[in-house]
Amino acid sequence: RRQRQMCIRDRPITVDGDWGKAVWNDIDPIALDHYMGEKPHHFPGVQAKLAYDDQYIYVIWKVEDQFIKAVAKEHQDPVFQDSCVEFFFSPSASVERGYFNLEMNCGGTMLFKQRNGTDQPFVEIAPEHLDLLNISGSMPKRITKEIKEKNTWYLEYAIPFDMLATYYEMNAPVSGSTWRANFYKCADKTSQPHWLTWSPVDHPTPKFHLPEYFGTLVFE
Repeated sequence: RRQRQMCIRDRPITVDGDWGKAVWNDIDPIALDHYMGEKPHHFPGVQAKLAYDDQYIYVIWKVEDQFIKAVAKEHQDPVFQDSCVEFFFSPSASVERGYFNLEMNCGGTMLFKQRNGTDQPFVEIAPEHLDLLNISGSMPKRITKEIKEKNTWYLEYAIPFDMLATYYEMNAPVSGSTWRANFYKCADKTSQPHWLTWSPVDHPTPKFHLPEYFGTLVFE
């Protein structure tokens, strides 16, 4: 199971999708170098960086991709069928208390749900709470004709802790706090589907909803 330190920032990060901006320069990326199912012919280079302050957790993605689609029209549509990156996380050290799954295609359309336990039904994050996420990326909102050429795309977002606390009993993390999490890349309905992970998942077929395989995020 993988572990990653989370860097604290003393001022808010401007969410503009710029991987190269100064605030991210001193933060090492994580890499999604594991996969589920058979090793895919198309294996995108996927990296993510994370940071936090007293109000938000920030995530930025860099995806060296090909065969790119973004068909989903609305939030809570099946964005995992598109060129999609996913952040699954439990805002505590215990995955048994449940977790959030934030799935976002390259155009910034998201599927965001939460469940209070691994045997409980999923609850959709309400539209007014989805609007509280700050999102910026480099790709158009919709790509209905698959981009066959190689293309590196970026996606950045900030998630408010106060919004998460509406669904999960928690406080904003402080130095020493621990969360459980995993990061995924998928593209189920593209011409080159793949299922990549940060923390390895021991399952014979692609399945991301296995929180027992989440890695650990330690807040500095």
